Amino acid sequence: MKLNRSEQTRQRILDAALRVFREQGYTATTVDDLCRAAGVTKGAFFHHFESKEAVALAAIEYWNQFTGALFANAPYWQVEDPRARLLAYLDFRAELVRGEIPEFTCLLGTLVQETFGSHPALQAACGAGMEGHLQTLLPTIQAAKAKYAPKAKWSAESLAQHTQVVLQGSFVVAKARNDPHVVHEAIQHLKRYISELLPIPKGRKTR
Repeated sequence: MKLNRSEQTRQRILDAALRVFREQGYTATTVDDLCRAAGVTKGAFFHHFESKEAVALAAIEYWNQFTGALFANAPYWQVEDPRARLLAYLDFRAELVRGEIPEFTCLLGTLVQETFGSHPALQAACGAGMEGHLQTLLPTIQAAKAKYAPKAKWSAESLAQHTQVVLQGSFVVAKARNDPHVVHEAIQHLKRYISELLPIPKGRKTR
């Protein structure tokens, strides 16, 4: 569906917000920065958003929609075996780690690190977005646990959360070291850990 001029302006501001917030962080980003990146006037900006926090909230919603569609259509869903599907999910996450660090790191993780104590609306929105993605992993992990580790003490919920802790933490360390390879190494360690949690019985094959 073709956007009208007003909708196109709003879209440009949101696209700019995704980029600039991930490059500079929330605190360092000004409305002027967003206007300059979007190529719009302040008047156009405030026609659509009443404040920087308002555009950040809208950017979070936009991010969730975009990434939700990205993961919903990812190839790992075509993998029948749940254990193999979970590992394929991590392979897909590794494939997304390309380009400059701000291009592949998570908007939610970037924003919440700065705003969790000062902007409760942003903290809640980021938390809800992360939880939403976590929930998409649960059915796969539950099925994998039932098939490969039915007597294990750990829960599917705790493993789903652990995967996100590792991924988000790797983004932070990658920024600290300015080294994207940190994320790839973290994902490979996570794959090894999950493989041990879900051992394949002798004679059984996954597909």
